[in-house]
Amino acid sequence: MFLLDDHEVVRRGLADLLTNSGDIEVVGESGSAQEAARRIPALRPDVAILDARLPDGNGIDVCRDIRAVDSSIKGLILTSYEDDEALFAAIMAGASGYVLKQIRGTDLVDAVRRVAAGQSLLDPAITTRVLDRIRSGVEQPRELESLTEQERRILEYVAEGLTNREIAGKMFLAEKTVKNYVSSVLAKLGLERRTQAAVLATRLLGKSH
Repeated sequence: MFLLDDHEVVRRGLADLLTNSGDIEVVGESGSAQEAARRIPALRPDVAILDARLPDGNGIDVCRDIRAVDSSIKGLILTSYEDDEALFAAIMAGASGYVLKQIRGTDLVDAVRRVAAGQSLLDPAITTRVLDRIRSGVEQPRELESLTEQERRILEYVAEGLTNREIAGKMFLAEKTVKNYVSSVLAKLGLERRTQAAVLATRLLGKSH
């Protein structure tokens, strides 16, 4: 078990809770997303509890990164916020679970055991609803057919006037990753500037600032 949370008090509390359960060993902890992404693959814990929001990144990106290196490591996202965007990001990152910080201690221990055993804690009904929301909506305009789902969502945020940093916060991605997506969108649409993309998206998608 590895713990990622930027609050030391929270990490200590979680470590005590899990260690006292008798069958869970905490092999490492960190308050930094970047440090955790480096250390977790080396430590190879069965489960990593990952705080969704951190000063230098987020647990969803960490989950995606560590599973790209070692898919046997299970990610359990711990968050204070319940919203479809974060849940969708967690699903796409390969997380096995998504739990709110208000969870009771005994329930969290149970969640860790279940995830370690290979179960998913993602509610199928919520997962289906989120994925349906992403897939549905207006029929995709011909001009946007070359874009992936992720690129299209980036374009919609660009049309709303959001900066790369704001988009990164909403989609639980690194700012650099968003920048790369924006560059890809511009290239596919044959555009040079994001303002052009915003105008095009506004016209095609009916977006307004």
